[in-house]
Formats: sequence, C-alpha cells, structure tokens
Amino acid sequence: MNLVQMLDMNARKFGTKECLRYSGRGLSFRELKQHAEKAGGLFQSWGLVKGDKVALMSQNTLGFVVALFGTLKAGATVVPINHKLVGPEVEYILEHSDSRILLFDGSLASVVAKISTPVRKMALDSQPEGFESFDLQLEQAPGFRAVEVSDDDIAEILYTSGTTGKPKGCLHSHRNVVMAGIAGAMAVKLDARDRLLMAMPIWHSSPLNNWFMGIQYVGGTTILIREYHPLHFLQAVQEERCTVYFGAPISYILPIQMIPNFQQFDLGSVRSWIYGGGPMAKDTARMVMEKYRAENFYQVYGMTEAGPTGTVLMPDEQVLKAGSIGNKALPGADLIVMKIDGTEAAPGEVGEIWLKADSMMQGYFKDETATVEAFSSGWYKTGDMARVDEDGYMYIVDRIKDMIVTGGENVYSKEVEDVIISCPQVMEAAVIGVPNPEWGETVAAFVVLARGHQLNSEMLKTFLADKIAKYKIPRVFHVVESLPHTPSGKVMKYQLRQEYK
Repeated sequence: MNLVQMLDMNARKFGTKECLRYSGRGLSFRELKQHAEKAGGLFQSWGLVKGDKVALMSQNTLGFVVALFGTLKAGATVVPINHKLVGPEVEYILEHSDSRILLFDGSLASVVAKISTPVRKMALDSQPEGFESFDLQLEQAPGFRAVEVSDDDIAEILYTSGTTGKPKGCLHSHRNVVMAGIAGAMAVKLDARDRLLMAMPIWHSSPLNNWFMGIQYVGGTTILIREYHPLHFLQAVQEERCTVYFGAPISYILPIQMIPNFQQFDLGSVRSWIYGGGPMAKDTARMVMEKYRAENFYQVYGMTEAGPTGTVLMPDEQVLKAGSIGNKALPGADLIVMKIDGTEAAPGEVGEIWLKADSMMQGYFKDETATVEAFSSGWYKTGDMARVDEDGYMYIVDRIKDMIVTGGENVYSKEVEDVIISCPQVMEAAVIGVPNPEWGETVAAFVVLARGHQLNSEMLKTFLADKIAKYKIPRVFHVVESLPHTPSGKVMKYQLRQEYK
C-alpha cells in the first residue's frame, strides 16, 4: 500500500467520520480526500509533475495536512521543514532538496520574505502581505488529473537535525512511511476508535510517520494543536477526550510544574501516553505516573533514517528498567548491538545499535558516500552506543562520535553529563573530548549554571569525586552562557569542538 491508496481507502471506508479536528473545526475522511485532490490540481496547474519536491514549513494546521496529501496525490515528494529555522537554514534545505514550491504558515512570513531561493511561495491558512494565499487559490483550483503512484516512489525527504554539520535528507518511499505508521499502530494497538492528540510538531519524523500516519492507517481521529503549550495540551485532552498522546518527556513535566490546577484536569480518557526523544529517570517516571494517575506509559526509540522505527519500553517496564530503550525491536524491525570487533555485545558490554526495518530510508539524498558509510551488510549503523544488561535491555550511553578515548580508556560523554547535571549549581552540560598530547584526548565540560549560582573546576571535581572514576572527571572546564542547539533541542557538539580549537 502507498499513502495515496491509504487516503482513498479511508475516504471509502470511513466517509463522513471525522478524520481531523483543529480549533473546533472538523474535517471528514471524505473531505480530506476532496481537499487533497483540489490541492493536487492546483499544484499541477503550476506545472508540478511527478517526482517534483514541495516544501512545507508550518505548525500543526489543517493546511499542512491538506498540502501534504495534495503533494502526494500529484505524485510529488514532500519536504517538511522545521518551522523554527531561520532564513539561511531554510534556504539550504530548499536548494539541497530541489524544492519547487514552499508552502508556509502565515506567521512565518518575515522569515520567508528574506529567502532568495527561486521557489513559488504561498501562505497556508492566512494571507500575509506580499504573498499569495493557498486557501484562496484552492477555492479556484482546476480539476485534478490522477497520477499513478507506486509504493516505491519517494514520498518524503526528511532532514536530520544537523548535530554534526549540515542536515542530511533521508529519502523515504511510500512503503517506508506506511510501514512506519504500522509499526507505531502495532506498538500501542491503535484502532479506529482512537483520538490522537498532535501537539508535538507534525513535521518531525515520529509525530508524522509513526503517529499521524499510524492513526490514519487504522481510521482514527487526529486532534491538532497549532503548537504545544502546557495548558492547551491539558485542555485538549480533557475537552476532546483524547486517547493517545506522543510527546517529549519535557512535555509531560511542564504541565506539572507550570499549571497550578493540574490535578483538576480530567485526563482519564488517555489509554496510551507515549514519549520519545530520551528516557525518563526512575524517580521522574514514578513522579509522572503518580501525577497523571496512570501507568500506561510507553517509551519509543528510533531515528529519522529508520522511519523512525526502533524499540519500545512497555508500561510495566517503566520503573523496573527506567533509562532503558527496551530489549527488542518493534514488529517489522530487527536490532543488534555490535562491538567494534564485529561481534555482538554480551550482557555488561557496550556496542553500537544496528537496525534493519521495513521503514528504513532508501538513502541520503545527493550523498552516496554517506549512504554507503551508514550501512553494513544491510544493517543501518545508528551511531548510538548502548550498554546491554543481563536481561538484554539496552541503555544508551553515548553517540559513537562523542565517545572519548583518554589514556586508552573509553569515556561516554552522556554518562559524565548525567552526573554533572545532578549538581545543584548546573542547569545544562555538554562533554566532549579535546586533543591532548599525552593522553590522546582529555575530557572537557561546558556548563551552563543555574541562575544565581557559581561553580569552578575544583568545586566540580569535588562533587564528581565519589560519583565517577577519576579518568572520567573533566580536566577542562568552561562556564558558558548557553550551549549551541539544533532547533529540535540537540546540542551541536561539533560547534563546541570548533570553538575550543
């Protein structure tokens, strides 16, 4: 099956059933197909042909979904763009992807106005000054001419976060995306009665492919919130009787911290609380389950290249195996933890996670070298280093490129960062290896202090002395005002390395 067939099938099967809700407005499965075909006809009238690229830069709106399916209906490829990027970053993706059209949220007009890339620019859901309106054009769209779409056609180019340099474009076929949706649906047993709350950015790989496409596959309903806010999140769950939610761990913690009457909200309709992007510590998991008065939490692990598809930590494992990503791959995927010597890691050992999945990308766009380097005998080398426990559960310890070798000893930066962050004076920390003529590398820490606190290298060494081995304690220490982040929140350690030089 491909995504166009899925849309058509749903329109036949579910007809007037509500497919989407946004700001009190509903759209049925049949209406979504009709709107998508109008959009496809509009794109065709602009000269768009099969294989062309359409970039979408928007918050969670009906316009984004209509434009997405309209692009696919026309046989073209969708290029979702992070709506938090600035002009040069957007220009790089537009040019690298060969996008012909940019459809953007009207609130981003000031960013788009500075973009010189020669693409047709049109505003979704509004008409800012100086730009055409997609909604107005849609009303006058010419008839749509059906295009034959294959399961192997490229549906998406998803750009990575760019933690090691320029972002890479992951090519995903229709089949890849459908399988990512099926993996998500199977992980938490989605069905047509479910109501998914989409509060995380829909252009992100997991919200888009695992959860939105997963709920589409089974014929459920998606509730769109334009942008996550702790109060709006709680209100939507209560008012829309949502049954499924996916978000980063912080999206669960912020409502507890920021909303005084948190306990008064009725969140009992949710049967699956899903989180990803990082684990929860044991105490945090206990606290969140207590506050949400629920034990039905799932942690998912994956990466953009894999669709994403990876592993899941089930509800009964949240406290018992807190910090783990689980012990096996999801249906449609396979996983091994491979040591540097080419053998699988045994309990107590550390290795790199390798994945195979039906949702795995076809490769990196315009980068055959990186594609070849990313795979070994059909396995995708994730770059994530994991320790395996006696029950086969995996715990991420570092990115392979961030591992530090000092005096012949391996130091996992994440392990050191986790301990530094437990220091009361520290708000955020990043650890890298820096060249050392005697030791090869030495451990360096960049620390953002909590407001009103002070910390020097001797104080930090004293704090760490009984918590980690001496060779892991940073010998280089820098207090900084902030750390460089990607728009999705990951620390760009390559910039720290460049600045240190």
